[in-house]
Amino acid sequence: MTYIVTDACVRCKFMDCVEVCPVDCFYEGENFLVINPDECIDCGVCEPECPVDAIKPDTEDEADGKWLKINADYAKVWPNITVKGEPPADREDFERETGKFEKYFSEKPGKGS
Repeated sequence: MTYIVTDACVRCKFMDCVEVCPVDCFYEGENFLVINPDECIDCGVCEPECPVDAIKPDTEDEADGKWLKINADYAKVWPNITVKGEPPADREDFERETGKFEKYFSEKPGKGS
């Protein structure tokens, strides 16, 4: 098992999870974070840190493994992030919205740390 970041992170990107990860397996996109499933040690300390409940065990992924694939693919091309940055100023406008990945996801990398 591994943990995955899901739709709720898009445009919210709080980054509280980054600070607690003991293996630094988070990677940063412009408006979304992902977990590298090959680096995640399944400790689960990141899951309760997310205020929008975007982090889930991969056992709760969609049937087709959509989020595991997204996390694995973008962890290969985005920079590693190990220090919490500033979340987007407009994050509260998107916290409760669903279907954000299809509407707002950006493939652009973040700054990393």
